[in-house]
Amino acid sequence: MPEAPLRDLSLIPPKADPSLSNSALLPTQERTWSWFDYLSFWMSDVHSVGTYVTLGNLFAGDLPGGAVVIGLLLGIFIVQGFCNLIALPSQQTGTPFPVVCRASFGIKGALIPAFVRGIIAVCWYGIQTWLASNALLVLLLKCAPALTPWADLSHHGFCGLSPLGWLCFLSLWLVQAAIFWRGLESIRHFTEWAGPLIYVVMLALDFYLLYRVGLSAGMQAIAKSLVETGQTLSSHGFLASILMTITLTVSYFSAPMLNFGDFARYAKTPEVFRRGNFWGLPANFLTFTALTFTTIALTFPAFGIRLSDPVETVARTDNPTVIIIGILTFMLSTAGINVVVNFVSASFDFSNLAPEKISWRAAGFGAALLSVLITPWNLYNSPAAMHFTLDFLASLIGPFYGILIADFFFVRQRHISVPDLYSLSPQGRYWYTNGINHRAVFTLGVSTILANAGVLFPELAEFSGLSWFIGCFSALLLYPMLNRKNIVSVSTEQFR
Repeated sequence: MPEAPLRDLSLIPPKADPSLSNSALLPTQERTWSWFDYLSFWMSDVHSVGTYVTLGNLFAGDLPGGAVVIGLLLGIFIVQGFCNLIALPSQQTGTPFPVVCRASFGIKGALIPAFVRGIIAVCWYGIQTWLASNALLVLLLKCAPALTPWADLSHHGFCGLSPLGWLCFLSLWLVQAAIFWRGLESIRHFTEWAGPLIYVVMLALDFYLLYRVGLSAGMQAIAKSLVETGQTLSSHGFLASILMTITLTVSYFSAPMLNFGDFARYAKTPEVFRRGNFWGLPANFLTFTALTFTTIALTFPAFGIRLSDPVETVARTDNPTVIIIGILTFMLSTAGINVVVNFVSASFDFSNLAPEKISWRAAGFGAALLSVLITPWNLYNSPAAMHFTLDFLASLIGPFYGILIADFFFVRQRHISVPDLYSLSPQGRYWYTNGINHRAVFTLGVSTILANAGVLFPELAEFSGLSWFIGCFSALLLYPMLNRKNIVSVSTEQFR
């Protein structure tokens, strides 16, 4: 998506204030995404090391296997439904998340959700880049063991990372930046092959493991794993286990759910992304889950230990070709999800802070630089600090989602005046009080407190896993109540 000159005012519709718009934030005229593009989007999101490890830990935990399967199935259908809902405002108006938020939070109040989402994206962008760079580090050490001293943090470390670690991190950082620089069209094409490639590699890995242990032993290992998982003794009830799996699934996808509108704006009709979401979420996710389970089950007879990390699984093979192709593929897949879920969204968010001065690309590179400055490996190596910060910020995602949905469906009656999204006029529909909708801010505050009740009050700790749902549904209930006198039904306006 080539960017137009930042100050080319001829591209700005007549009613759009230049301080609220640039080429990335204006309603898109490029409705070129097909259902397959959305399938590829979700492939890039699902086919990651993080999803693989999460699924592996679920099946290896103390939850009954049947409950896990049912919970995953129900959870991913819930995610699909939520994505279809959050996509509609952006698809209808052709605008990204920060602009859509102006309808509910106000022209200036929308900076709050955009800034918070941007900070979350930067943190996870840095962490994901570092995690993916570890795969490259493993590959380099496998191919060139002589480099091992340069991977020793105690002798050559700088800011918590070894020289070889810095090389791998910055290499992947540059690869992602290059993909981003070429624009959304290049990102779209990247996801079209990166996601499906994981299936090829995982199938090849499974065939390799079956060849290594023998077909009969391999099938017995898979069957035994199924039986053991199904008979897992759990400290939780069956229904409670299903609920836990559902909440984990929805929480895991909460960020891409909130970000989905940034991409749904490129669909010609809602049917396009709905079809893509079906094949990309339930169908694709369950297929990936089955492959993940099979691969993990085969690691025990192959290596004598159950491995839930795909990079470690590949690294333990004695085939150089498998190691190189496997690690590079998992590394690129993680880079793919990073660019799609974190890089692009952060670019919209930070560009929205000063649209007239900060272009989409400039915002993206600013976010990327910030992801280095926060030294994400140090964040990740301090679990208490990382989880406290990121969990609190993530607890805002549920309320953001609830407010946006409540505003669009219940208060706005599915109608948004696009010109008013770009107006600083006090008479504009979304000016509220000095540009801020205090009802939305109040709802955000109350819902966030409720979502964090498990952290604030130890006696409610068992509800901490429900933070996304609590935040979302409390906002869904509270926001319409506060705005019951402001429910409107207006004709959708477009730029002329």
